Amino acid sequence: MSRELPLAPLADWILQQGLAGSASAIAVLPLSGGQSNPTFRVTTDCGEYALRKQPPGPLLASAHAIDREYRVMAALAGTPVPVPRMLAWCDDASLLGTPFYLMEFLAGRVLADQSLPDAAPAERAAIYGEMNRVLAALHAVDRAAVGLGDYGRCGNYVRRQVARWSRQCEASTLPLPAAMRRLMDWLPQHLPADEATTLVHGDYRMDNLVFHAREPRVLGVLDWELSTLGDPLADFSYHCMSWRIPATLWRGIAGLDLRALGIPDEASYVRRYEEASGRATAPHWEFYMAYNLFRMAAILHGIAQRAADGTAAAADAVETGRKAAPLAELAWDCALRHQAATR
Repeated sequence: MSRELPLAPLADWILQQGLAGSASAIAVLPLSGGQSNPTFRVTTDCGEYALRKQPPGPLLASAHAIDREYRVMAALAGTPVPVPRMLAWCDDASLLGTPFYLMEFLAGRVLADQSLPDAAPAERAAIYGEMNRVLAALHAVDRAAVGLGDYGRCGNYVRRQVARWSRQCEASTLPLPAAMRRLMDWLPQHLPADEATTLVHGDYRMDNLVFHAREPRVLGVLDWELSTLGDPLADFSYHCMSWRIPATLWRGIAGLDLRALGIPDEASYVRRYEEASGRATAPHWEFYMAYNLFRMAAILHGIAQRAADGTAAAADAVETGRKAAPLAELAWDCALRHQAATR
């Protein structure tokens, strides 16, 4: 029996959904938790499922929106965007303490190290190509046709994001890195004027994808809690931060011998997305990289603040928070390149 979930009411609910034949055959195993939405593997005599729920305790109004996760994945079923099959939604918080949903359990690979140390060069190239294809497919989805025309606000996505993260930084009691303050002034003055609106994932990265066990093929895109209507180039450039962040700093591939590894360089990867999506990244590419590196620096600065306040959940929060300043410096370098290229 899982320590996190009351098994008896969950088993009764699963039986009511017709997803198990016997309560005695139901088992629950925690898969993840922490600051994200806790996820569990549910095994029954009819199959295996993944259960996703909100974390316990008080939440911000827009945080941990698992109802949106369920809605967007259900809507994307049958599109070129691979998602697990949604099975059942429950908004009765009395069962498990929060709303939750069941979806198909995808038996595959979650690849956390973007250098893919266990793969051959040809497989690395294919995996990166598949990631690119799937994101371009998401940005091509007709949101109205799949019932997501009202899934977010249209326009000014980047402006709103910059304002949101700037407010969080201003509210911090920790000193802000100098580059952060420069970016908070610079970004609102250089916003692209021709921002498009599509479905965006909001956190599209390698370890939020489940790959086939043997093939370089995405079985499903997970963790849609930040999805909305937004700027596709902001979404794609977030995914491309890896090429700018040194592997020695944090979750990046900058500084690695990409050619030897079989991983495409940034220019090739961007060109592939442009060809698949029909969208040009110039002349604003360096702006988008500056924006996303600023956003990530702001997130890490927030983690540092929680560590200072004694409310951080992760044991490595202090170390993680220290990465905010070097990421902000990388962002400022992008801002300077954008200025030089657009003079």
